[in-house]
Amino acid sequence: MTVNSTPLGGEAIQPQETGLEALGQAIKQAQYRHHRALDSVLANVGTTLAQWDALRAIDRQPGASAHDLAVITFQSDQAFGSLASRLIGQGLIERRPGRGRRIEHHLTPTGAAMLAAGSPLTQSVLRISLADLTALERATLLGLLRRIIAQPLEMA
Repeated sequence: MTVNSTPLGGEAIQPQETGLEALGQAIKQAQYRHHRALDSVLANVGTTLAQWDALRAIDRQPGASAHDLAVITFQSDQAFGSLASRLIGQGLIERRPGRGRRIEHHLTPTGAAMLAAGSPLTQSVLRISLADLTALERATLLGLLRRIIAQPLEMA
C-alpha cells in the first residue's frame, strides 16, 4: 500500500519504510553516497575526503589542538594524529608549539592551495546531490538534522 504524501518530493513512502531503522539507514546511505562522490572528485586534486576535511578544519580553526581537530572531523585522537602526520609529510600542514604543552596546527601555503582546489569540487557534489530539493526543503532538512544532533544521547 502506497502513502499518497511524498515528503520532500520523490517517491511515495511505503508504511513499512517509516520505522526508525529505515530512517537511520537512509541517513547513512546519503552520507555514504556523499563520501564516495567526494573522495572521487577530490582524487582529481590529489587528496582524500579525510585529508581535505582536516585541512578545512585547520583553516577554520588555525592553532587548534589535535584533540579539538579530531572532534571536529569525527575522528579519534589517534586517527587524527596519524592523519596529521601524513599531512605534515605532504607539506600541507605544520605543527607549532602553543601555550604550555599544547601543539597547534596550521595550514602551509601548499595546504591552503589544496583546500582551495578542493572546495569547488565539494560544492559541486553537494549541489548535484541536493538538486532535487527546493531551498525550503533544504532548510527544513537542515533544521531537522540540527534538532537531532542537539539531542543528547545518554545510553544506559
